[in-house]
Amino acid sequence: MSELAPVKENGQALTESQKGELLQYLTFKLIDETYGINVMRIKEVLRYSEIAPVPGAPGYVLGIVNLRGNVVTVVDTRVRFSLPDCTVTDDTRIIIIEHDGEQIGLLVDAVQEVFYLYQGEIEQSPSVGNDAALQFIHGVYQKEEELVILLELDRMFDRNEDETLAIESM
Repeated sequence: MSELAPVKENGQALTESQKGELLQYLTFKLIDETYGINVMRIKEVLRYSEIAPVPGAPGYVLGIVNLRGNVVTVVDTRVRFSLPDCTVTDDTRIIIIEHDGEQIGLLVDAVQEVFYLYQGEIEQSPSVGNDAALQFIHGVYQKEEELVILLELDRMFDRNEDETLAIESM
């Protein structure tokens, strides 16, 4: 496990009670932004493979892949965040997460690293950017010289939306 830097908030060291739980996040890239997902939600990370389109699926659903006999819905994270399209590269990955008992794949530009932080180090997300992405942000974390946007996966796949990930015909 890598060494943790002293936990600070506004330049002041946090007390043990302010630190909270030690969390582990996986970072990934979309364009030039770095995002993080709590590793407890991740099942595995896959290299990009062919994705079978599903007619009538919401625009952010790329389609499905077969993962060891299980059908997994793959979401284009760029479309979900209202970001421009990009081409698939050798770095493109599919992060498999579990949500409400279903496995869902998130297509990302590249996976970076796993790092640790305390709950007390997560800052409120600023009210900037496009509304589509802001609704999925849990908070932000200043990691050295890089700002990591921490995602709230439950909001990304809220079943109360007009659009749904469920592919009922399967």
